[in-house]
Amino acid sequence: MNIPNTLTAIRILMVPALVVVLMTRVPFHEIIGSVVFWVACITDFYDGYFARKLRQVTILGKLLDPLADKLLISGALLSLVELKLTPAWMAFIILAREIAITGLRGIASEEGITIAADRLGKWKLGIQIAAISCLLFGPVLDRWIFFFTKFGIFDKWGVGQFFSGSLSGAPWGLFAGLGLILMWVAMLLTVWSAVSYFRFFWRRLGAKLLNGDGRLTGTDDGN
Repeated sequence: MNIPNTLTAIRILMVPALVVVLMTRVPFHEIIGSVVFWVACITDFYDGYFARKLRQVTILGKLLDPLADKLLISGALLSLVELKLTPAWMAFIILAREIAITGLRGIASEEGITIAADRLGKWKLGIQIAAISCLLFGPVLDRWIFFFTKFGIFDKWGVGQFFSGSLSGAPWGLFAGLGLILMWVAMLLTVWSAVSYFRFFWRRLGAKLLNGDGRLTGTDDGN
């Protein structure tokens, strides 16, 4: 296994550690969970960097890299729902998109087509990472800043207060509120990128599926 694929495998193995830390609410779980999440995100950057630099872009890597990203985001979102830091319906929409796109990639792979992550998908992932980071570490950062500054925007009347009624009921500070705003942006980009993937898939395979051609319908003789 080459370096990029090894980093991707490490990212996949870090997902259970992230979920256990956050779900069990160990002491300082927000800080530890944030560190684990950020380290996993760093491996996401470097597996792509080394794949391009060392010219080790492989079909396996193109399939595993998006899967690792989906597992990481899914684990983080489920933990945030459990911690009452994000609405469950938002997490459901994002996770449903990830499952659907994974299914599309599997179908396309059966027909010999690899659907790699596009630019919009990368923007979506970036906003999701920023949103999850703010939701995980934002409350801790708000408490620290409020302790030293006593500025109310970091405590009782932050930008996230508008959303507090649907979650824990407690007003959020600036960075925690920013996290939920970014989650709204991430959800919109998630839907937009899903439409983009479906359009690409239909342009490449829609006619074959409608005509009953190809390996998926059992009509491909392999020639």
